[in-house]
Amino acid sequence: MTEQPPPSPAPHFDLTGKVALVTGGSRGLGRAMALGLAQCGADLIVASRNGEACEEYAAELRAATGRRAVGIGAHVGRWDALEGLVDQAYDTFGKVDVLINNAGMSPLYDKVTDVTEALFDKVLDVNLKGPFRLTALIGERMAAGDGGSIINITSMGAVRPRPAILPYSAAKAGLNALTIGFAHTFGPSVRVNAIMAGTFLTDVSKAWDAEAFARRAQGFAAKRGGEPEEIVGAALYLASDLSSYTTGSVIAVDGGQP
Repeated sequence: MTEQPPPSPAPHFDLTGKVALVTGGSRGLGRAMALGLAQCGADLIVASRNGEACEEYAAELRAATGRRAVGIGAHVGRWDALEGLVDQAYDTFGKVDVLINNAGMSPLYDKVTDVTEALFDKVLDVNLKGPFRLTALIGERMAAGDGGSIINITSMGAVRPRPAILPYSAAKAGLNALTIGFAHTFGPSVRVNAIMAGTFLTDVSKAWDAEAFARRAQGFAAKRGGEPEEIVGAALYLASDLSSYTTGSVIAVDGGQP
């Protein structure tokens, strides 16, 4: 009987030698994902409007993981600022292998007629226009080089819009569509996917009515909101070779929201 060769080793979360850029990376979900990527060997570019907070968190990542990490202040909602962010990232590391478009915002309003044009434009600028521009700039460089992975953080609000988040829902629905379109634009060497996040208990959630949210969460399969670290596994899957045949996908990480 001919002896069968051992199976090939399974791909895993090793990101050694990779460079990742995470927008909105100094707090909330972005902070958790940046740490997870660094713990798996990636070097990090942490970007957000607050450059000082990014630099402080980059220093924490260096101390905790031994990886290279830099913080860059950049407003994702400002089209003209993004070329500078990309140039600085490539000047520092020579490449970007993983882009996570995580920066987002959803200002509160009491009724839809209170939504001004300025507020509407601001929400779309940060949640849709900025990710489009960053994906175009970095995706083109990835496709011309060794490829890469782009991960858009969208929201269950894209498919279950509620009255209090309509501009945000529209922007995230657009980002879901861009995810699929960019997968075809830059494939096959660049994979583009989205994590459609449910309700996570980040610093923003501290302003919520806790009792009202607890009642709403009883309709979730998980019966609770998510902790930031609970999105990290999905991000590592999409960033790593484990997802080599996953592109143009929108993956819900939502605790089973109805």
